[in-house]
Amino acid sequence: MPAPAAAPARTGAPASPAPPCGIRFDDVTVAYGKHGGHGANTVLDSFDLTVEPGEVMALLGPSGSGKTTALRAVAGFVRPVRGRVLIGGRDVTDLPPYQRGIGMVVQQYALFPHMKVAENVAFGLRAQKAPRDGIPGRVAEALEMTGMAGYADRHPRELSGGQQQRVALARALAIRPRVLLLDEPLSALDARLRSGMLAELARLHRELPDVTILYVTHDQVEALTLADRIAVLDNARLRDCGTPQQLYRSPRTAFTASFVGPPTCCR
Repeated sequence: MPAPAAAPARTGAPASPAPPCGIRFDDVTVAYGKHGGHGANTVLDSFDLTVEPGEVMALLGPSGSGKTTALRAVAGFVRPVRGRVLIGGRDVTDLPPYQRGIGMVVQQYALFPHMKVAENVAFGLRAQKAPRDGIPGRVAEALEMTGMAGYADRHPRELSGGQQQRVALARALAIRPRVLLLDEPLSALDARLRSGMLAELARLHRELPDVTILYVTHDQVEALTLADRIAVLDNARLRDCGTPQQLYRSPRTAFTASFVGPPTCCR
């Protein structure tokens, strides 16, 4: 497939529309079945964690550890049976997802195959009833930030996996979220594309320092490369939390020491 014409030089990130905000998990428990009572399956247990404004926090752990459940609690897709979720100091536990001011990217991209790239990126803005005359500029801005400005008229089937993930990221950024949730966003990519996307995510964070990022992964390299701090989960509970250097040099639990392991790229 021939490459599109080169995109214009990036002009930098837009000004943040609101002050940066953090995330607070206050004794959050999520359980399924039996209305959270006896016999329920607890998938996140008494989870306490503070994500500072503008911080990249990775939730790291094996499958079934509770990390995706924690992210879904922030998104509003699951309701805790106990505890609260706060964004920017505001209790959002009972708010629907569209009222939380968040963007989200999942591992399977979730692009609409019948829509062109520009239409996919505009979807969230239209759902939020953004002013029509401002949507094209916001779409162009998000595509430029993710290096996809030359692909606006393509359909998802005409893109590689890495390009589709960039479009999904552009769609999340177009609404200018205060909080960006990334759920295993690179797991479907091969090693070469994953490395490139990690570099792109790091660059985007430098360009958008006011956006708080919660990044779910089971891959230690991704967490060590991208995160300011890492929360390690296992068996539905928080086991450790600290900077990549702290978790490697001074892990508080045997599980952290065994799961994080020696870093191949620790900042």
